[in-house]
Amino acid sequence: MKFFIDTADLDEIAEAKSWGCLAGVTTNPSLYARTGGKLADFEPHMLKIAELCEGLPVSAESTATTAEGMIEEGRRLAALAPNIVVKLPVCEAGIAATHALAAEGVRINMTLVFSATQALLAANAGARYISPFVGRFDDIAEDGIEQLANVVTCIQNYDWTGKNVDDQVEIITASVRTPNHVTQAALLGADIATVPFAALKKCLQHPLTDRGLASFEADWKKVVEQA
Repeated sequence: MKFFIDTADLDEIAEAKSWGCLAGVTTNPSLYARTGGKLADFEPHMLKIAELCEGLPVSAESTATTAEGMIEEGRRLAALAPNIVVKLPVCEAGIAATHALAAEGVRINMTLVFSATQALLAANAGARYISPFVGRFDDIAEDGIEQLANVVTCIQNYDWTGKNVDDQVEIITASVRTPNHVTQAALLGADIATVPFAALKKCLQHPLTDRGLASFEADWKKVVEQA
């Protein structure tokens, strides 16, 4: 499984990249708003992320609400840098825009996917990435992992050659809240988990690791004191 970071914060991206396990970045309007970003600075900020993560896919989301608007904004975002992926919501306008942009060689990340049928429509329209949400199912007391399993199985059942510029569809597990979401997604064979920085750090943590480190440090302190 590959790890993307779900943020628009440049410092978080830089630190995650320094770990050597970052394979991409996903952003959305909410994440950009949390950085205090202004409308005029949105595209320059996306370019900064793309440059920081040169060679790695960076999803920048369109805020347009019509197919025509999504196509226009998608072309503009894709032109910012070769590693920009245009993020579109799964809806009638989003599917139409995906079809048009994919035909032009633009890579699309279809977001807000909550069902296998949405995922299949997105893949057929030309989406390069599909982002089924997991955590938001928890908010309504449903099983997001079960829905993810359906998406993974359905997408992996088929050959997507000719549907997009890379002839493949990768599943990005999104709305990740816990390390267990990452584990379950990996067990199902999802290609990618896009993880907020706080949740990414939790993936590194375990109480037995902390206990072991404390024990090693205490024992080494005894060695040093005897020197």
